[in-house]
Amino acid sequence: MTSIAIILSGCGVNDGTEIHEAVITMLCLDKKNAHISYFAPDINQSSVIDHISHSIMSEPRNIKTESARISRGNIKDIKEADPEKLDAVIFPGGAGVIKNFSKIFQNPKNPDINSDISKLVSDMHSHKKPVGAICISPLLVAAILGKFQPLLTIGNDINTAKMIEDFGGIHQKCNFDSIVFDEKNLIVSTPAYMLSKGPAQVYEGISKLVEKIFELCQKN
Repeated sequence: MTSIAIILSGCGVNDGTEIHEAVITMLCLDKKNAHISYFAPDINQSSVIDHISHSIMSEPRNIKTESARISRGNIKDIKEADPEKLDAVIFPGGAGVIKNFSKIFQNPKNPDINSDISKLVSDMHSHKKPVGAICISPLLVAAILGKFQPLLTIGNDINTAKMIEDFGGIHQKCNFDSIVFDEKNLIVSTPAYMLSKGPAQVYEGISKLVEKIFELCQKN
């Protein structure tokens, strides 16, 4: 059975994982009969956002605890993710994938990426195992693997595309219903809510990303 990990960064588009993207990824993987595992760092979020008013809240929230809301409690510390036991990893989007795993937005020249996240992505790459990156998460992948000039997409946002290129990545424009495949680095990316207007459009791109990830897993 193909074993694929979904890496979660909390629960909510503004301060954690984008829930639609995570659930659609889960659905597509489940339809493929994949063995899905869920991982998140056991640390506090960088901030907590009221998703109605968009104001910052004073209460702390733990990334792993919040992510467990999406995975129905089935989640492990990112430190337990073992690249030798995984066939692929997928990062849904949401602001938390950047805000909670790095300081890219605060200081792109010194992104201070979470060491466990960076190690997992680097180890998957060195093991020649695929990485899926959805929505804004290709920016994180570029910050980790920039020296390998990864080919990535976040759709067509000029500022984010420039940040990817500043890290050493190559950005390719892409529609919401398509993917970009980096054959050299085995990275698959899709814009999702960077371009999509709703869950149906998000499904179009993510379903193709999962299909490509599975194709790559069968070759390995």
